[in-house]
Amino acid sequence: MSDNAQPSPTAVVDARGLQCPMPLVRASRAAKELAPGEWIEVLATDRGSVPDFKAWIDGCAEYELLSQNEQPGDDGRTVYVHHLKRL
Repeated sequence: MSDNAQPSPTAVVDARGLQCPMPLVRASRAAKELAPGEWIEVLATDRGSVPDFKAWIDGCAEYELLSQNEQPGDDGRTVYVHHLKRL
């Protein structure tokens, strides 16, 4: 692994096709299983998941939002990718 390589997430939560608030609910459940320093990747197709995750993290001292980005899905829909880390 190079110095710039990011380790793999502890878990991937596939919430594609689910509407608000389910991507956040699934992520919250998975995040509770993380040990400090571990992180998860959440895949969602609900555009509302972007502000939902930001608001949840703003009110939570237990987790950090490492990144959010968009990528094209295999079916042509945008996939919103959220990376959450347990502190």
